Amino acid sequence: MQSGFGTGAAAGAHAQAEASAFLDALVAATPGARRIDTHANVVVLLGPDAYKMKRAVRFPFLDYSTPDRRRAAVSAELARNRLFAPGLYLGETGIFRRPDGTLALGGPGELVEPLVHMRRFDETLTLDRLAQAGPLPEAVLSGLAAALSAAHASAPLREAGPWLDDLAAYVEQNHAAFLACPDLFAESAVTALTVASRAAHRRLSDLVRSRGRRGLVRLAHGDAHLANVALVGGVPVLFDAVEFDEAIATGDVLYDLAFAVMDLVERGQPAGACHLLNRYLDLTPLEDGEEGLAALPFYLSLRAAIRAKIAAASIATQRCATAAEGQRRAARAYFALALQALEPATPGLVAVGGLSGSGKSTLARALAPDLAPLPGARVLRSDVERKRQLGLAETDPAPAASYTQAMSDAVYAALYARARAALAAGHSVILDGVFARPAERAAVGALAAALELPVTGLWLEADAAVLAARVEARSGDASDATAAVVARQLTYDIGPLDWQRLPAGGDPAATLALARAALGLVASRPAPSA
Repeated sequence: MQSGFGTGAAAGAHAQAEASAFLDALVAATPGARRIDTHANVVVLLGPDAYKMKRAVRFPFLDYSTPDRRRAAVSAELARNRLFAPGLYLGETGIFRRPDGTLALGGPGELVEPLVHMRRFDETLTLDRLAQAGPLPEAVLSGLAAALSAAHASAPLREAGPWLDDLAAYVEQNHAAFLACPDLFAESAVTALTVASRAAHRRLSDLVRSRGRRGLVRLAHGDAHLANVALVGGVPVLFDAVEFDEAIATGDVLYDLAFAVMDLVERGQPAGACHLLNRYLDLTPLEDGEEGLAALPFYLSLRAAIRAKIAAASIATQRCATAAEGQRRAARAYFALALQALEPATPGLVAVGGLSGSGKSTLARALAPDLAPLPGARVLRSDVERKRQLGLAETDPAPAASYTQAMSDAVYAALYARARAALAAGHSVILDGVFARPAERAAVGALAAALELPVTGLWLEADAAVLAARVEARSGDASDATAAVVARQLTYDIGPLDWQRLPAGGDPAATLALARAALGLVASRPAPSA
């Protein structure tokens, strides 16, 4: 199979119709083969290989209408995606016409339609498919956070100014597209979304420019929703990065992350969305800070709005009525989420304290999705912050010499600073630490008072045997606590305690229910296990 295209290219819609029929014939003749249609591509899965054909379509955001444009897009896709998934993207090929007039996969001959040649992976292991079966495991979402963080760290830098102009253009393009579909979107709702989006764009412009100056606007993936992530060898791998328009793939790294976060929220997995956001931020360099969270509601809304627009545009391209109706439902759901993401929300501060093994981190993770705004609270954990300050991986043991009062003071000071930035950005925060000293707990109250925000302190309690058993059972965790550490903590004089005491020695779901009640929340979803 040749790796290039040669010089000829058949033009016109008839050429692609012929190529499409040829792919259908290949699928029909190959056991286990499949054809997958999206709004912009046709993918055929043949044995260990996959071939992607760009559809001859033109949208406001994409133009594959000519053979030359499709050929350029195939070359660009290969170059872009080898940065994210070099093991999946094998090369360029195509459908060629032999001298006898028959079509064949690969040259020589006259190119009829260019194709991307990929290594086939198990299509049932894309994250959208896995999410249909139930909540995605935290380990998978942690892997996705790591993959995105690593990709963003090496992505080319771009200027914020042009991207801000593009964001404004997206808002106006969405507005026009929604108004053109009155059967899907009410005019009053379209107006409300556009007005709120314009206001958010104006309000956030200085922040985005500042993030751009600090290297946080980059040429990223651009289309990192769950259908474009697959488990390959058990590891989340990003594929299908935007190649057709560099401007669409450019943005704040949080805007790139927002696509997967939004996708999880829309699929009814807010806990997964919250975990993905938190793990990504945990892996983000300290100098990036939490202030970017101020832009997250707008980013989530815009991602959902663009998805709604694409779904609406895709209705006419579906091959059956059932698929068309599915796109209508998707368009309405994404549009509703775009509105929801921009709803005003008052952030709050929650601190979860207690001795090692009391279940603080389990409770903090479970409680976070319940706090506004979407997708839930920023969880700041002292054990994670300690490893960050030491330059260690979270699961690397810290030297005993690092567990000094001076180090603890530095860790808590960093937690308060990060919490202040997140709260000032309009995002709720959960602080997760022992908080054994009255001064540490007082600092939490002072932080909330300075920002005039509500605060709740929760103190978890459990029997000594339970605490010791839990810490000894841990593995792959940021905490270095042992049974000996618990024994030492049990001798602490914690002083006056005005936080709400919660029994935490039993089922984590019971502790979560008590915490929700203390915060005045309604239990709306099942609690995860420890």
